[in-house]
Amino acid sequence: MTREILVVTHPRRSVVRESAHRVIEGLAAAGVSPRVLRDEAEMLDLTAANSVPHDADAAVGVELVLVLGGDGSLLRGAELARTADAPLLGVNLGHVGFLAEAEPDALESTIEHVVRKDYTVEERMTVDVTVRRRGEVTYTGWALNEMSLEKAERARMLECVLEIDGRPLSRWGCDGVICSTPTGSTAYAFSVGGPVMWPGVEALLVAPISAHALFARPLVLAPTSAVAVEILPPVPAVLYCDGRRSVEVPPESRVEVVRGRRPVRLAVVHPLPFTDRLVAKFGLPVEGWRGRNQRASPA
Repeated sequence: MTREILVVTHPRRSVVRESAHRVIEGLAAAGVSPRVLRDEAEMLDLTAANSVPHDADAAVGVELVLVLGGDGSLLRGAELARTADAPLLGVNLGHVGFLAEAEPDALESTIEHVVRKDYTVEERMTVDVTVRRRGEVTYTGWALNEMSLEKAERARMLECVLEIDGRPLSRWGCDGVICSTPTGSTAYAFSVGGPVMWPGVEALLVAPISAHALFARPLVLAPTSAVAVEILPPVPAVLYCDGRRSVEVPPESRVEVVRGRRPVRLAVVHPLPFTDRLVAKFGLPVEGWRGRNQRASPA
């Protein structure tokens, strides 16, 4: 049976183009059939790969979705991988690349691991999002990182009421509200003062954006909690899922967020403690640390 791997790239960046050719050639030489999105194949001039339309079924039947790029490319690949229930593996060729499993200098070893099927798979929690207005469902979506609800008019505040598990908690005049997964706690939610949550934690994070209120701290909720934000007149909002998919949300709408029914599966080839990942990605100072096995100073 032929093994197929979908390779997703950011074809406008030269470093990605070079890496994509290396990956495609390496997979093909090892007997693994590379699959690429047709529009990306044309931009990269890839001839050694099977090209498919860039639609929801692009990853159906593949063993793995391999993404070359930054977090934006990873989130794009996550859309395809989740639909096909395929593991997602990212090589960071962007900036921070928090979702990526490997850095550029580990590209060759990553491909070797993939060829040998030497990787494990972990599940990452998602959120499902529903928008209702006057009882009618107007939008459904999902996110791996976060749902962000933001004011649609720059000069005015968004007025909203936050509901948790069917009960009102607080009214905010704000720039918006974020509902994040643990995976997304190092993304948009982090920039508004939210806590970092380890991937093993199962929880929902709610954080207001620039709220004018005494009670406006980020909230960590049970994974079974149901979050709702009701938009009060007169300012409309815009809802974003992972900053990629958006929809306008008029006043008198209700945005509901719950734990996603389908997770995103991430492939791991270079196991690294999450603490070490934080230190590396954020450049955290750890000088002076001696650890548990430190020896007593000589007398």
